[in-house]
Amino acid sequence: MKAAPARNAVWAVAVATALLAYPLIFSSPFQQRLGALVLLYAIAASAWNIVGGYAGQVSVGHVVFFGCGAYAALATYHHTGLPPIAGVPLGIAASVGIAALIGVPTLRLSGHYFSMATIAVAELARLVTTNTEFLGAAVGLSGPTVPRTVFDLSFISALPYYYLFLAVLALTLGLTWWMERSRIGYYLRAIRDSERAARSLGARAGRVKLYAFMLSAGLTSVAGALYALMFGFVDPESGLGILISVKMLIMAALGGAGLLFGPLVGAAILVPLEEISNSVLGGRGAGLTFVLYGAIIVLIARFRPDGILGLLRLRRRAEVPPKDKTDAP
Repeated sequence: MKAAPARNAVWAVAVATALLAYPLIFSSPFQQRLGALVLLYAIAASAWNIVGGYAGQVSVGHVVFFGCGAYAALATYHHTGLPPIAGVPLGIAASVGIAALIGVPTLRLSGHYFSMATIAVAELARLVTTNTEFLGAAVGLSGPTVPRTVFDLSFISALPYYYLFLAVLALTLGLTWWMERSRIGYYLRAIRDSERAARSLGARAGRVKLYAFMLSAGLTSVAGALYALMFGFVDPESGLGILISVKMLIMAALGGAGLLFGPLVGAAILVPLEEISNSVLGGRGAGLTFVLYGAIIVLIARFRPDGILGLLRLRRRAEVPPKDKTDAP
């Protein structure tokens, strides 16, 4: 029993060391940009994992909160001239408010009904944004063309973004780790396994799911703001396209939904595959991306619903020899 925490600590230190050293070993601009994108989507997928993995509420509309963060950052700059980072708290507040507003009715639904409701909300948000001049309508919004101060967080190299995203990912995983071991974490896993049983044991399922939904929304908004800071542009497709939600879902499921490092593993596999296919095939790579996503969904649903880390955990348990049973003297 004591060996497991020590082994987990060793793995955590090894992963942290690898992440810190990555841009120093792989130092080309493409490799550093790829690493930054992996961390960015790992943040978004880890945020989705709180409600989709731990609570079992498969949201396909999380792009709403991603878009809130991206649009809040660039709209703040566009309309006030303040650094885009000043809009991050506004994006978080808007995301948490929207999550509270739509969570009350939609979280009463279960299974694919909840998923379809979140898709409808995401598509409605995209249509409203496309026709709202304040948010740039179909043209979108841009950030500072040249860095004015360090607070604009506008860098030519991807290296500063990499370490910025790594710090935010560490905070996100730390918060998730704390939640996982708190009372709400136990409630969420109980609700995922059987909501009726959890209610019978005194868990306020509706309230707990709503809290998880709001926390997940706020963290997803941070990921959207980071996306806007790095790319300096957002429009309805890049900030509110449904494919962003699908990416979050697949990354978490591929690595292991409901596991702390599952989204990071999924992002480390899926983002390089997508970027390399787009680089090799150019514009034709977009079609291959959809095929790849569909194939991954089918394979996960058919063979490994608990993802890669779930498979590794199962094998590790199988390798543990059974304890010898001896009669007491």
